[in-house]
Amino acid sequence: MTDYLYDGSWQGFLTCVYYHYYEEKAAEICPEIRYQTNLLRQAKTIVTDTEKAERVSSAIERKISPYSLTRAYAAFLADEPDKERFILDYIVLGFRVGGHLDDLRGREEVFRVQKLAKQISREAERFRGLLRFSVLKAGDREILYGKIHPRHNILELLGEHFSDRFRSEPFLIYDGGRGKALFGWGGNWETAPFEEKQLPGFSQEERDYRRLWQRYFHVIAIKERENPRCQKNFMPVRYWKDLPEFSAKEVMK
Repeated sequence: MTDYLYDGSWQGFLTCVYYHYYEEKAAEICPEIRYQTNLLRQAKTIVTDTEKAERVSSAIERKISPYSLTRAYAAFLADEPDKERFILDYIVLGFRVGGHLDDLRGREEVFRVQKLAKQISREAERFRGLLRFSVLKAGDREILYGKIHPRHNILELLGEHFSDRFRSEPFLIYDGGRGKALFGWGGNWETAPFEEKQLPGFSQEERDYRRLWQRYFHVIAIKERENPRCQKNFMPVRYWKDLPEFSAKEVMK
């Protein structure tokens, strides 16, 4: 068997699944950028083919279920080094058992993908409620801006929610750990590579509001009732750096 290397995209992964069935079984499927040479196996780079990827996607919908396709895609967004193998095993089992796949919760192939999909869903839901927006000034135009550092690649799962919420306002959500952003305008959205240095600065009104919010946050705190453990349970520490109320360096400016 051969290791299949791909470009890291969902379409690229599905193309690898196609070759797994129609050419040679894949020993592993791995993004080319992080592949480590295996002296015991050959490696083959698979070029993404949207037509082949669509054939696999349609086959999963027809022969297994649309829900299973959605679950597999959610698992693909996870920051998990073995996700390709987990999803491939899940799909292979699905083509064998059909629409009953997700009823087989005791099977390792189903449990692993289910677990990843739940992690993705949970983190996306957390950011729908957690995300703070600021106002950036670009000439005469204003844009809502939020910055996040999610554990998983959940940026596009926020698109529908926030594009519906901000139909009349342009917005940008920047994933600082992955160098890409979600752009929204008029009920539409898309993701694209992005660098933070491309951003305009905060509007003066936004700076004033941030200072007021930070002072309010610290003034209302009751020292005797501080409970860091409880606070961390509701708001994991890895999210703090993107919240204005925790930006201590700006509080007294």
